[in-house]
Amino acid sequence: MPLPHRVVIAVFPGVDLLDVTGPAEVFALANRETGGRAGYTVRLAGPVAGKVRTSAGVRLLTDVAFGDVGADVDTLVVPGAVDMTEAGPRAVVDEEIVAWVRQTAPHAARVASVCVGAHVLAAAGLLDGRTATTHWSTAAQLAAEHPRVTVDPDPIFVRTDHGRLWTGAGISACLDLALALVAEDLGERTALALARHLVMYLKRQGGQSQFSVPLSRPAADRRDIDELRLWIAEHLHEDLSAAALAERMCLSERHFARVFAQETGTGPAAYVEAARVEVARRLLETTDGPLAQVAAAAGLGSVETLHRAFRRRLATTPAAYRRRFRTRAG
Repeated sequence: MPLPHRVVIAVFPGVDLLDVTGPAEVFALANRETGGRAGYTVRLAGPVAGKVRTSAGVRLLTDVAFGDVGADVDTLVVPGAVDMTEAGPRAVVDEEIVAWVRQTAPHAARVASVCVGAHVLAAAGLLDGRTATTHWSTAAQLAAEHPRVTVDPDPIFVRTDHGRLWTGAGISACLDLALALVAEDLGERTALALARHLVMYLKRQGGQSQFSVPLSRPAADRRDIDELRLWIAEHLHEDLSAAALAERMCLSERHFARVFAQETGTGPAAYVEAARVEVARRLLETTDGPLAQVAAAAGLGSVETLHRAFRRRLATTPAAYRRRFRTRAG
């Protein structure tokens, strides 16, 4: 990544606060994590330089007016805003913002929308003929207003145009999107370190909508079961049979299986397989390692076991999954 890397985040009246501060925090944390070597500089740009009231009522202070940004941008981040109507949330599309994005985007190496910011990119013509995502609550609006855009409301984020255009899903997914941008610039190791600092259990990948397995289920009433779930995710290479887990919990195998299913909604074997498949998915999305290596790293042991688990869980093969969801492919 060339240094410095200039990030400009658009702000405007009514913008969703987390859409702005979430990515800004990730880029700032990347600088701290690398001792400044990441080289990110983050500026807030608004219709005018000065105070902007967000949807949360918190006021942000812009660094520069839209008219003064020019070509001084490497990554352009476009958050969104919504109006609540009787029919539900509606994405706000301000023509002034659209015009500025249309003018500024050609100067940026990357353009990323956060949440309903995808509506702004679509209005600027940047998403025509491409696949994009947005917050699930406004996906139908985006599809209806922009028929030339293929709207997929499921993924956490979508990367297109050879990595130049990114669209992200709603609210907290802004962190996943920003981490993916950092991963592209600085590598997966740095992005995962940032995820740990942010207390994000696992950095979620784009191309699929599932949360990390331990977070995809509500917290258990029993603290020891919650602790076991986290332990499982950190020890996928070990013997995670029901018998071994029951022994760790100092319970009979039968009683353990009953308690675990009651607390998590699934049996121990199915839970462990889901956790291992999640790791395999992440590796298929972000690496080019052979399937045997992926299977071993995910704790699945063999390519045959990897295939069976993918067929059972995702109704596809590992190779087909990689072709569709490889997030760092050119």
